[in-house]
Amino acid sequence: MNHAKGPLLSIDVGTQEATAVDVTTELSSFVGGRGLCTKLAHDRIPFDADPFGPENRIYFATGPLQQSGMSFTGRMNCTGLSPLTDGLLSTNAGGYLSRNFVATGHPAVEITGASDELLVLHVTDEGVEFVEAPELAGATVPEVTEYVKRERDLDAENIACIGPAGENRVRFACVMTYESRAFGRGGMGAVLGSKNLKAITFEGDSEPDVALPEDVQQEVHSAAATSDDLMRRQGTTGGTEFINDNFSLPTRYFEKYHFEDADKIGGDAVEEKKYKKGSCSMCAFACKLPTRDEATGLETEGPEFETVFSFGSNCEVGDIVDVMQSNELCDVYGLDTISCGNAVAAYLAAEDEFGNADLIHETIERIATREGVGDLLAEGVSRAADELGVRNYTVKDMEFAAHDGRVLYGQALSYAVANRGGDHMYSTTLRVEYDGEVDPETLEGKPELVMRRENHAAFRDSGIVCAFAGGTDHVTEETLEALFECDYEELQEVGARTVELERHFNNERGMDREADTLPYDIPGMEEAVGKYYDLRGWNPDGTVSDDVVAEYAATRSSTAD
Repeated sequence: MNHAKGPLLSIDVGTQEATAVDVTTELSSFVGGRGLCTKLAHDRIPFDADPFGPENRIYFATGPLQQSGMSFTGRMNCTGLSPLTDGLLSTNAGGYLSRNFVATGHPAVEITGASDELLVLHVTDEGVEFVEAPELAGATVPEVTEYVKRERDLDAENIACIGPAGENRVRFACVMTYESRAFGRGGMGAVLGSKNLKAITFEGDSEPDVALPEDVQQEVHSAAATSDDLMRRQGTTGGTEFINDNFSLPTRYFEKYHFEDADKIGGDAVEEKKYKKGSCSMCAFACKLPTRDEATGLETEGPEFETVFSFGSNCEVGDIVDVMQSNELCDVYGLDTISCGNAVAAYLAAEDEFGNADLIHETIERIATREGVGDLLAEGVSRAADELGVRNYTVKDMEFAAHDGRVLYGQALSYAVANRGGDHMYSTTLRVEYDGEVDPETLEGKPELVMRRENHAAFRDSGIVCAFAGGTDHVTEETLEALFECDYEELQEVGARTVELERHFNNERGMDREADTLPYDIPGMEEAVGKYYDLRGWNPDGTVSDDVVAEYAATRSSTAD
């Protein structure tokens, strides 16, 4: 099976030391990206670690596909112990960072320890430079980009950084790259903040030796370049009105299922503000959304569908420019738009202020700086709900995405059992339910469907290939078999191992079946969860047996810590 190559670069920001670690065995079993990072995190982060403590580690990684020129491969993975969910969590981002990361000669970089001073790291194929940068305290994401450009003559595509939200340990702070692309979910920006690490840059000229079939790469690239998919014009917002009319677009902090102004913030409204094409590295599909409002001069990238939901319908805001402004503020301060939007919506529900765009924008800034009510909301909905007097719409303390499990039962099951909690990308079961491939309002057959789609997603994030490639049928199971030179069931096994190690880590932190619950009732959900455990070979209480995890001991290089 094709996999990424090279040593792990382990960087201790406390001692300011960097060490190369052989991870050949891990790579051969987990390929790269999320799989590799999950394996390393499982073995190297103490089960009782504090998410904000120096013993927590954060991993950045690419997969073998980032060493190609194929469309749909401009992405990277980030993994660590989440301050939002208190469990092991992976997130990924697009943009242009991945190829610069690969050029350092490392498939993965590990950050551990904590610095006494605010740091910027410069990682190249010749080593690591530690630069104290106290002048960046409180700097926004664009300000960090300006600093790096001035001091190192590097551009936004070389940078991963945090904004004020990360420094202030907002539990859903992002790591940002290319200014507008986010390692979005779970608070990895707050982990970097706890380590006093403001930014990392990557550059080099390394060319790791990974051979991928040229004909398959070209076929995918050509299909991306000629596709007439609506997503190329409207990104993920293209389905807004369809979902609103036929399923559910959560509105007024999940109080309603339908938003009467969906057309004012949906795909057509976004496309009207789009002023040029946007893409990720090497990708001809170009589904990104650089938008501009001529009247105000506001420019941003997006909003994507999840932001249209979180700051639009769920806050009962029907003006696309207001949603664009919320999106831009989150990018500038380094905040996950889904969690932040839901936290703001919960606050609006408590104050009966739905639709108040000025209050929304003010509250985003207060969250990033932890001022006033922002200090409470920065803890996330689950920790703030009781004090606000609102319902806790989260799973495992992770705020929900837009895709409503109350009408998509398979997606509801996915939310319930996902190690990441209320995140839509963990299995993307929503896709086959929206498409009508399966009945959305039944759990029959859904446990196996969720399991296999979880496995697929875990491998996809290890490869790494963009989720939209599969959603648009440009990268099929057969394509993956050809790229990785193995049977698809072997890829499923890589995904299953990744999911299982995430689950075991979280089990060791006290999470079991009691965590696999929803804030609403779905008929037959308890039985479906039990069936899912059976299919995985897990215990009835939702735990992974130590015997199973012991089998993974052989997938650890002898030189690993």
